[in-house]
Amino acid sequence: MRRLLAASVFALLSHGAFAQDNPLTDSVSWNDLRSEFVGDAVLQDGTILFEVEAPHRAHDAATVPIGISQQLGAVPIQSAMLIIDENPAPLAATLTFSEAMVPLDFELRVRVNQYSNVRVIAETDDGMFMAGRYVKASGGCSAPATRVPEEALASMGEMRLRSFNPTQQMSGQRREAQVMIRHPNYSGLQRDQITQLFVGAHFIDMIEVYQGDEMLFKLEGGISVSENPVFRFGYRDNGASVIRVRAHDTEGNVFEQMLAKDEGA
Repeated sequence: MRRLLAASVFALLSHGAFAQDNPLTDSVSWNDLRSEFVGDAVLQDGTILFEVEAPHRAHDAATVPIGISQQLGAVPIQSAMLIIDENPAPLAATLTFSEAMVPLDFELRVRVNQYSNVRVIAETDDGMFMAGRYVKASGGCSAPATRVPEEALASMGEMRLRSFNPTQQMSGQRREAQVMIRHPNYSGLQRDQITQLFVGAHFIDMIEVYQGDEMLFKLEGGISVSENPVFRFGYRDNGASVIRVRAHDTEGNVFEQMLAKDEGA
């Protein structure tokens, strides 16, 4: 799994920055949540199918990097739930992946409100698998936004694509890309730093990413996805020249943009 953001944030996402000694712990909260999310389904050991990477102690609770990766030849993951046990809204995201994303190599950033298990429940043709990490972080859902509301709303919906290797487009070849979307993703738990009044919840609740007309992945999210969402992912190139991103937020806004695949390469 490679780094998610440029420059300073990149250092947090390298393999060395992810502590590998923070497995899931016993959780009273999960005992209460389990039936809500999976019912009586059998959850197999996800560590045989995929790896979840997350820092043991987060540098910033409002932007905690989470990675999900598989080795070549692993059973494809069709969809996954990202659950943060102790967050006010534990279901951070529901993800759907296309065949072009196999083997899965996907990263995003989330808010973690207090010390918590962060678990991924993956659905495959062989059943459901669960793996995760225990993350020490607090205050992520109520952390102040990084920009004043006027600036955040003015740039809302702006998108950027970075393509990595290879720089020469070739159908059928494995590529890597990073999509960034400007949006404050207000959780409803943050206070205006001037008035001290709570800022109403306003966040992206759906993102679809396509190459040409072929969907790569879909995310249905809540308040736990970080401000200015960023996603880094590997995919199999189908020869289309553009990545198309469509996002919808809780205020009914729809943002859509066509981004050249080799932009930022």
